[in-house]
Amino acid sequence: MAVVGLVGFFLHLYSTVWLKSERVRRNLRLQGIKGPAPSFLYGNLPEMQKIQQQQELKPPNLLAAEFVAHDYTSTLFPYFEHWRKQYGPVYTYSTGMRQHLYVNNPELVKEMNQCMSLDLGKPSYISKRLAPMLGNGILRSNGIVWSQQRKIVAPEFFSDKVKGMVWLMLESGQTLLRKWEDSIEAQGSVRAEIQVDEDLRDFSADVISRACFGSSYVKGKEIFKKLRSLQEVISKQNFLFSNLGGLKKTNEIGCLEREIESLIWEAVEEREGSCDQKDLLQTILEGAINDQTLGKGSSKGFIVDNCKNIYFAGHESTAVAASWCLMLLALHPEWQARIRTELVQACPDGLPDANSLPQLKTMAMVIQEVMRLYPPAAFVSREALEDTQVGNMTVPKGVCLWTLIPTLHRDTEIWGPDANEFKPERFTDGVSKACKFPQAYIPFGLGPRTCLGKNLAMVELKVVLSLVISKFSFSLSPKYKHSPAYKMIVGPGNGVHIILQKIC
Repeated sequence: MAVVGLVGFFLHLYSTVWLKSERVRRNLRLQGIKGPAPSFLYGNLPEMQKIQQQQELKPPNLLAAEFVAHDYTSTLFPYFEHWRKQYGPVYTYSTGMRQHLYVNNPELVKEMNQCMSLDLGKPSYISKRLAPMLGNGILRSNGIVWSQQRKIVAPEFFSDKVKGMVWLMLESGQTLLRKWEDSIEAQGSVRAEIQVDEDLRDFSADVISRACFGSSYVKGKEIFKKLRSLQEVISKQNFLFSNLGGLKKTNEIGCLEREIESLIWEAVEEREGSCDQKDLLQTILEGAINDQTLGKGSSKGFIVDNCKNIYFAGHESTAVAASWCLMLLALHPEWQARIRTELVQACPDGLPDANSLPQLKTMAMVIQEVMRLYPPAAFVSREALEDTQVGNMTVPKGVCLWTLIPTLHRDTEIWGPDANEFKPERFTDGVSKACKFPQAYIPFGLGPRTCLGKNLAMVELKVVLSLVISKFSFSLSPKYKHSPAYKMIVGPGNGVHIILQKIC
């Protein structure tokens, strides 16, 4: 009986799942989209694992002069590069019974950018795997739920609101500077070696916590600490392309999830009955109260999930971008000097403000170039929730689309032969003149789901870099090991060690 049952199960699997996947692949092949042949049950996962293992046998041993030119996507995601060379910028592959489209064609990226349909959403299987971290908040939800959340949250990150946060960024930045100055004094010199990435994470967490949640980083540090731990645990489980089933919910993940929810809910309960503070937390609370479709349980989930989303996305990506900025500027002291000269002209009293920040053109060019070379987000990912038209391509329901951002940003056909060089001057006349296809520059994602915190991130980066560059000159420490790592975002795997010298 057991044998008969097993045979019946595989026949059912073959007829309902495998044949369905095969029909999707046939649909794509008829549109001229090719890709590697999948195996039964596992799709292309065995080949992906084999290519990854081969790549790990030859870790890069880079000199400082080679850091920028290093194609880290071929190290982190070697199977994508392997197939891109074989099949071109658009191809299909599968993980288990799930079909994917790799889309790195600039014209199709432009079409995705212009697609306003709610039928192109975030991949549902990824959302399930990241549920302990992000729940059904604005980063992972789809359809009407996402649309409602965006209406509530987005206005808090409009330019006029962000301008009002600059003084908070300056206060948090001064705390960072004092810490670094104390480190220099403690080492009894005019210089000190500092690992800056963790300090920048603290700075960014302080800003988002105070600006959007009305509390200091000291009060909210446990939430950030536990979110960081949860990020580490989830990243180890290969949540993007593991085989059938969801993320293995270990005891550690479950405990962290409950602890984070408890801490956030404590902050919410402290706020109940008080409307004194009109910040993002208050906006989320009012949105939940005013949404008639939410019951009590759903209302709590809405609040907690979106707080987790803002806490994580609001500080992690910006901190990582700031770390990459300091790493590249440490390699290019001439750009430090240019920014320093610009700061003297734009900020006579030595401190930037909401009015002087837009005048920092050189600073903006440097940030844009850093975000081109090291965008914290590795992918734009979408799922066709219904059959969806993208340009001249019909994407069948259930297919996931992946655009590898660093590959677009380093494509010599788009950016020219110097695509792998640090050249901020390419942005002198803006993105439209920096490359052949401006729609291929997507450090904050694309389309209606462009990162809500774009304005906040750019202003925060300008503030912290202004403060650091006006106080210190810096170079890369010999301890720095260049190893970009993917842990939900692409950050420096071994931190950023720099040598700071106080400017007299």
